[in-house]
Amino acid sequence: MSPLIQMHSITKSYQLGKEDLMVVKGIDIEINKGEFVSIMGQSGSGKSTLMNIIGMLDNPTTGEYYFNGRDVAHLTDDDQALIRRENIGFIFQSYNLLPRTSALNQVIMPLIYQGVGKKERTERALEALKKVGLSDKTNSLPNELSGGQQQRVSIARALVTNPSIILADEPTGALDSVTGVEIMELLTELNKEGKTIIVITHEHEVDAFAKRHILIKDGNIVK
Repeated sequence: MSPLIQMHSITKSYQLGKEDLMVVKGIDIEINKGEFVSIMGQSGSGKSTLMNIIGMLDNPTTGEYYFNGRDVAHLTDDDQALIRRENIGFIFQSYNLLPRTSALNQVIMPLIYQGVGKKERTERALEALKKVGLSDKTNSLPNELSGGQQQRVSIARALVTNPSIILADEPTGALDSVTGVEIMELLTELNKEGKTIIVITHEHEVDAFAKRHILIKDGNIVK
């Protein structure tokens, strides 16, 4: 079985005036289905750029990227969006919740884009909220929820499409340490259920939850 993610000699550079700034420098990565992997590095290490490439939010400048055996580095934006929508659930540090939308409708939204019928999407969203312990918060707006609860809503939103991968960018960055541990324990449980988890972080406490650790520094993998 081929890895879920295969990257060969991936680079990413940006033009600054007349110069090219290379932020990812020839990276090779393989991630298998069911793994819990951390990609760790300090600010400016290139880890967020790498996350964007993994999530097909950005394309590499050079190199090959195979997702589930398919070359995705050179697809059109629309084709990448389709693969992303069907296969990747995103969790962000800032939660990215809509301010005037209930928890239930936040979670329903990805299913609307997938064309899922109203009855099924409501049932699936309720089940996702139940999984993250928010059955009693379905009608709550973001400003009525704690930071940890808002992040749980974002996890439910990531889960509801049954993606191959959960891609979490600094998922505990805006939380206190106790709540951060609770969120990482939730991701650990999801991994035990078979979800592939990739966490981007600079925190050793978060990194410790992963089963495999990738350290990136100055655009290179050093461990």
